[in-house]
Amino acid sequence: MKLYKNFDISKSHKKSIILIGNFDGVHLGHQKLFKLANNYKKKFNLNIGVLTFEPMPKMFFNKEIKNFRISNINQKNVILKNLGVDFVVTQMFDKKFSKIKSDFFIKKVLSKKLEAKYIFVSNNFKFGNKREGDVNQLIKNETIHDYKIVKPQPLTVDKKVISSTYIRSLLEKGNLKKANKALARNWTIEGIVKKGRQQGKKIGFPTCNIDIKDYVIAMPGVYAVNAYKKNSKKPLKAIANLGYRPTFNQKTILLEVHIFNFSGNLYNKYLSVEFINFIRKEKKFNNANQLRKQIQSDLKIAKKS
Repeated sequence: MKLYKNFDISKSHKKSIILIGNFDGVHLGHQKLFKLANNYKKKFNLNIGVLTFEPMPKMFFNKEIKNFRISNINQKNVILKNLGVDFVVTQMFDKKFSKIKSDFFIKKVLSKKLEAKYIFVSNNFKFGNKREGDVNQLIKNETIHDYKIVKPQPLTVDKKVISSTYIRSLLEKGNLKKANKALARNWTIEGIVKKGRQQGKKIGFPTCNIDIKDYVIAMPGVYAVNAYKKNSKKPLKAIANLGYRPTFNQKTILLEVHIFNFSGNLYNKYLSVEFINFIRKEKKFNNANQLRKQIQSDLKIAKKS
């Protein structure tokens, strides 16, 4: 899969099927789109390309939004590759790009630069300065610019539309099982292990501390997880606390992972943490001894997960 940072794509990738969107989480709804795109790929012998934006437009326009992503760029690209995507164009979404007029985007980007043949968009897709462009404008320009718009129906499960917004809300409410089902895999955070304040080690449970950066903040609490070292497919069973550590009067969100029966130094190493089961909400204990007893109880549940 070829990765581009602008619209200057190779000739072999022009005249392709283009899917436009953030595709955050690449969930079941997105996967339905890619299944359909692959049918077009076989039928018309075309490549599949994705046009996506960094930062996500919502995060660009609202600087207050810090924790939003279901998956990072690396995770997204790995899944897209597995879904049969041939190339990804990741366009920097900055002030200049946000001011591009919708007709310019159609003429200069979709038609001239990409020479798109089939364009997959959601019904509520908006583009151009002040979100002036919509699906109707794209359809009106089909004949002029020799492309065809495809707007599949969203996927619904139990009368709920499967969307990134829906999955974020499930994670925030602690409904991990439903979120994982909608993702068709276990939600996973990737990051670098940093040295912390050693509080876990002091009470007998050393942890790998990971800054979650701009990932969505799932319900603060204790989770049964699997940890993976870089380039390893071997799961390391573990327990994790995602939260603010109120017992130690901390205020910043942190992911702390205690790997069972593990010895070794993981500082500055990459770790992938796969969330299996939500055990309990985070709570403040009167002292470290109370916390230690609770962790021992949590461990029993995590080991059975």
